[in-house]
Amino acid sequence: MSIPSPSPTRLTQFSHGAGCGCKIAPAQLEVILKSSIGTWPDPALLVGYGSRDDAAVYSIGNGRCLISTTDFFSPIVDDAFQFGRIAATNALSDVYAMGGKPLLAVAILGWPIETLGADLAQQVVEGGRQACHDAGIPLAGGHSIDSPEPFFGLAVTGEVHELHLKRNDTAQEGDLLYLTKPIGTGILSTAQKRNILAGPDAQILLNTMAQLNSLGSSLGEMETVHALTDVTGFGLLGHLLEMCGRHLGAELDYEAIPKLRAAQAFIAQGCYPDGALRNWKSYAHMVNGASSMERMFMLADPQTSGGLLIAVDPQHRTTFEGILEEKGFPKQAIGRFVARGNPIHVQVL
Repeated sequence: MSIPSPSPTRLTQFSHGAGCGCKIAPAQLEVILKSSIGTWPDPALLVGYGSRDDAAVYSIGNGRCLISTTDFFSPIVDDAFQFGRIAATNALSDVYAMGGKPLLAVAILGWPIETLGADLAQQVVEGGRQACHDAGIPLAGGHSIDSPEPFFGLAVTGEVHELHLKRNDTAQEGDLLYLTKPIGTGILSTAQKRNILAGPDAQILLNTMAQLNSLGSSLGEMETVHALTDVTGFGLLGHLLEMCGRHLGAELDYEAIPKLRAAQAFIAQGCYPDGALRNWKSYAHMVNGASSMERMFMLADPQTSGGLLIAVDPQHRTTFEGILEEKGFPKQAIGRFVARGNPIHVQVL
């Protein structure tokens, strides 16, 4: 499939946010999700929204499970095709983060037709189709509306064997923590929106966000992987806190965390997304050791199509790191799970 030439229209100028930075902050989301209506009792629903996991999982018998998820956001890059590709890659990641494999997807498109036109929207959908093609699944349909602000994403259906299902809240004390992609995409995308991101760094940003997290399907088959999630709009700290749940804390080795090279320099220039500050305000009271501006904004930076965050049995460290190295992923552990402190849940070293 050929990739269209970049569109001259700067899509990021038509949205108030960018990518997963548009997500509502964790503290506000807690308010939105409050309900007096109990979850409908269904023993086949293995994973709902109670643990803030990446997708819903429903048993259909004989160990087979369906995975259901949806994800969409406003433009994270200016090029229409690449925006669609990244948004679709990000949505597919939720299935991989459950240890599963995607089966099919349908598109979700909001588009200001009078302002941006149908031809540009076609390029966005084509980018989404490319990501689905790369994942080996069909883009089987979708729904569109004429909206004042552009957005795009997918609703994805996947499958996983119940024995291979990975949750975000099943890590164990002592587990080592690994991350498969560098953080900093929110900061670089903010620099791009301000038109101060250099060409080579823009390409690195694009390559990072367009990389499928298909490794998750293989991780689902590994008993040594105790928990799994992907890092998106709540930043590394936010998604790590979800993994900690009610019973665990974590120690992070800041220097070991993979980072996009240019991100630290942009923070020093005061270039960072508003979403990072919203994230930080939501969970700063649970974190110690991230008081510097660089640490705060890097760790709270909302990631778009971020990497997989993996909890691994430390007894199998050598074997697991060998697998990561063989597949071309960062192999250094970035931290470990510990007994939960009070009130500190994450200690940044």
